[in-house]
Amino acid sequence: MELLQKNKCFDGEQRIYQMYSSFLKGLTKFSVYLPPQALKAQKCAAVFYLAGLTCTEETFIIKAHAQRLAAQLGLILICPDTSPRGDDVAQADSWDLGQGAGFYLNATQSPWSAHYQMESYIVDELYSKVLQELPIQKNAIGILGHSMGGHGALTLAWKYPEKFKSVSAFAPICAPSVCPWGEKAFSHYLGGDQSEWAKHDAEQLVLVKGKLFDEVLIDQGVNDQFYSQLNPEKYQKACNKVGQKLTLRLHDGYDHGYYFIQSFIDDHLQFHALQLQK
Repeated sequence: MELLQKNKCFDGEQRIYQMYSSFLKGLTKFSVYLPPQALKAQKCAAVFYLAGLTCTEETFIIKAHAQRLAAQLGLILICPDTSPRGDDVAQADSWDLGQGAGFYLNATQSPWSAHYQMESYIVDELYSKVLQELPIQKNAIGILGHSMGGHGALTLAWKYPEKFKSVSAFAPICAPSVCPWGEKAFSHYLGGDQSEWAKHDAEQLVLVKGKLFDEVLIDQGVNDQFYSQLNPEKYQKACNKVGQKLTLRLHDGYDHGYYFIQSFIDDHLQFHALQLQK
């Protein structure tokens, strides 16, 4: 963990780190907000935030305005990049595939499999590194995401409930196997076998693994320009079927962007703080 930048923020510090990832086979950046409690070596709960298509490790920390309440609640915020980066990393001509669009899974198909191992990077490598290097309270780590990152948060939470004790999302891609974004990414990263796609589909994971959390929180803008890609109703039905409590809040007038996230980020941080105290 090489510290590239730090800035005082609400008596805590907003930091950007760089590390070499053996899974991504290159250097990768991630941001960390340390609340003032953490700077005093107090063990704090932590929340991973997974950003959406085209975003980086800086998008959330600049646009979401989460640091003020994180400082009050004593929450560490960890924000990885959305994909591997570099001249030797496979890229596509479109914005929704390749660099900036890792989909938080381990690719199995060439040329993507050489570097696109985002799932293992996050849950094995980065998770272990921040626990080792930062004053994080073990067994008090949550996961949150937006759009593609909401897909990542829901799927990684269901795959690794031993690592993540709370989960929420903004406008997540809930059923990527049946929407254009997911079909495009999965066919390239995972190949044509749709049984493999189901292993990375939030709706399907709930149906297979059942209830794993006390509650899940999702906020969705009704005026979201990508609503047809997201399928929150499918996820609601899956949760209802297995008895998983889901609070799905639909907000009139809100779209897919960070003004929407700013409006409700406090609710998500408070949700995680409460869940992680249990």
